[in-house]
Amino acid sequence: MPYYFLMQRLSQLFSFNIFCISHILFVHLNTITLYIAILFLTYNFITIFECFMGFLHAPAVAYINITIQPPPLRICKPKKKTTFCVMKLNNNTNNNDPLFLSASTSAFLRFHQTNQPEPLFVDPYAACLVPPYPNIPEDTMHNLHPYCLATKFIDDKLLGAASHIDGVKQVVLFTDGMDTRPYRLRWPTSTIIFDISSERIFKTAAENLKGVGAKIPKSCLLYHIPLESSDTKQGLQFRGYNGSRPSVWALQGFPMMTLAKFEDVLSMISSLAMKGSFFVGELPSWLSEAEIKIKSNTRQWMEKLFMSNGFRVEMIDLEGVVECSQDEFAPGDYNNILFVAEQLRFSDDQVRYLALRSAWQSGAEIGQVAQQRPTA
Repeated sequence: MPYYFLMQRLSQLFSFNIFCISHILFVHLNTITLYIAILFLTYNFITIFECFMGFLHAPAVAYINITIQPPPLRICKPKKKTTFCVMKLNNNTNNNDPLFLSASTSAFLRFHQTNQPEPLFVDPYAACLVPPYPNIPEDTMHNLHPYCLATKFIDDKLLGAASHIDGVKQVVLFTDGMDTRPYRLRWPTSTIIFDISSERIFKTAAENLKGVGAKIPKSCLLYHIPLESSDTKQGLQFRGYNGSRPSVWALQGFPMMTLAKFEDVLSMISSLAMKGSFFVGELPSWLSEAEIKIKSNTRQWMEKLFMSNGFRVEMIDLEGVVECSQDEFAPGDYNNILFVAEQLRFSDDQVRYLALRSAWQSGAEIGQVAQQRPTA
């Protein structure tokens, strides 16, 4: 029985009993009336006792004032959109610098490709490298830019070659100073990346990348070799490059003003790259045109140039790379030469090691012959 109704019932019975007792004492004093009143009071007291016992044995009931709150509103967050981060320029950066303009244009193309519905690759850090007012021709935005196809091809070749190297992986990048590959690619563990580029552009890009939280993957290292260095080869070796270990080399956006400059680069790679190492990248077509007049002989020129430095080269047709893409692509707009090459020679470190081993073996054989020669 609920507590409220029980107390109401007891209150009524007590009030009625008090009335009966008062009536008996002051009005009716004869025996019959007294007898009837006593029976009636006894019944009421029994009822009160039963109600009281029922209250003691009744289960505890708590009445709680509950305020019903409306369900929380579900806030649907919109799809994440890539924000256009404006590149912060330091005092050492000149907006009219041709190297800076070329590097920032490439960064904008990567940014534009990243924001496509089905991008070839994703560069989450390209936006922070785009200048406030990039000077990009509008017609390049309607087609699948060849630079993006070349970038995708080089990305895949770098990761594929590095994943097949046991132990420490050495990756050497000839870049424009704004290459984000050290940050955006999923490098295998124990990968050492060397970036050879303009020091002033690299520092500007590094500051912006640090500002957006870009980090090198764990267990990997990044070293910068200034393009302005008097001895790039020595700079690589000073930072731990080992010519007795496999390596992967890439060239994209690296400033080369003359054919002689590229020949110097190719000769340096040939002396440092271990046999079996790979070299992938793209060259401006004017390098071949400066040497030959007929464009159809470009392949022969490439093969001769690379083979003279110990590389077997293969020119890559971008139309094969774009087969899986539904975007428009105009092959005539591509003015670079995409290639992949394999080192067939021993590096300088390997040659020295083989010479020392040969000398040691020769010395050991001479010693054994001397020991076997009978004494007089």
